[in-house]
Order: sequence, then structure tokens, then C-alpha cells
Amino acid sequence: MTIRTPGDPFGGPRICFLGDSFVQGLGDPEFRGWVGRVLQAAAPDATAFNLGVRRQTSAQVRQRCWAEVEPRSLPGADHRLVLSFGANDAVAEGGAPRVAHADTLANLAALLDGARERGIAALVVGPPPVVGLGAQHLERLLRLAPAMAGLCASRGVPFIDVTEALARDPAWVAGAEAADGAHPGAGGYTRLAELVLDGGFGDWIKPTPRRT
Repeated sequence: MTIRTPGDPFGGPRICFLGDSFVQGLGDPEFRGWVGRVLQAAAPDATAFNLGVRRQTSAQVRQRCWAEVEPRSLPGADHRLVLSFGANDAVAEGGAPRVAHADTLANLAALLDGARERGIAALVVGPPPVVGLGAQHLERLLRLAPAMAGLCASRGVPFIDVTEALARDPAWVAGAEAADGAHPGAGGYTRLAELVLDGGFGDWIKPTPRRT
């Protein structure tokens, strides 16, 4: 058994970040978002792919996941998958959420099971709040996040809960209110990156054993 190190010929872990516009980092004038800040702090040797797409739900992420991830894979490398979605699922359209609570969980379960089948270590970041959508949207996310956490725990996958902390965070709220009501600017993304780092991303991204 050997251990991957930063000097590994595969160049460190290959990480796909899959999700919505918060993953994309939309609205950050520094064009780093939380993903770029987390990578800079905890995984500077990684080959990273930001696969966030604005307005996408968990169903849309599930549909495109493996078609996006597989071309970015390299045989023998340390592959990782970070998932973050749910804010768009909880948006009300026609009197109901775009994706029902149970369906969001089913989509997450399918993605985590697919990652396990492919030998890809996964981590899930909970859905950030959309300030401009008000209390009912936040309530849906506050019900969804613990359910996502429980599902991840049942599969041994780390889950980083950010919803409630960001809903109370002045930088997140002020940044979103000053912009489009959703995307927080540099200060908010910095705070989200701190939550991800404090939530265990650094331990999760440490090199893992690889059989030879």
C-alpha cells in the first residue's frame, strides 16, 4: 500500500465541485467564490473543476453529474466529489418547491451511491440561504439541511451545515441585500469558505491510501 503525497505524479487530488450558482461563486468581484478560497487554504496542489451552474436543482445536478465527472477523471488518481445544492430546490414555483423535499434527498442519495460505486470520496456542503426569498424559503432549507446531514451520516459521508450560520451572518446578509438578494459578494463567500474549512474540509482532503 502506498500513500499519495503532494509530490505524487498524479499532481494531488482531482476534485469536482458540483452544484449551483453558490458553487460557481456568482457575484464575487474577486472571481474566487467559496470554492477558490477553500482550495487556496486547504488544497493548493489539487486539480480542481468548478462545475457550478446557476439556477440548477439537485435533479439537474444528478442528471449531468457523471457526464461531467468522468471526462475529468484520471485512472489511478485520488478523485474527490464535493456536492452542494438545495437552495434552488426550495424555490417556490406554481405554489410548490421546484423539487420536493423527498426528491432532493433521493437525488443526493443517488449521487452519493454513484460516487461510492466509482470509488470517489464525497463531501456535501449544505444549501446556503437566499436572503431575498424570505422566511418560508429559509424554513424549507432549515428542514432540508438536517435531513441531508442524516442521509450523509448513514453513508459515512461528511456533511458541512452552513444554512443557519449564514442566515445569521452579517456579511452574508448585507452582501446579498446589496446585490441581487441571493449572491453575497466577497465578504459572504469568505464567510462560507470559513465554515467549510472549519467544518472539516482540510481533514477530508488529506491524502488517502491507494493500493498498487
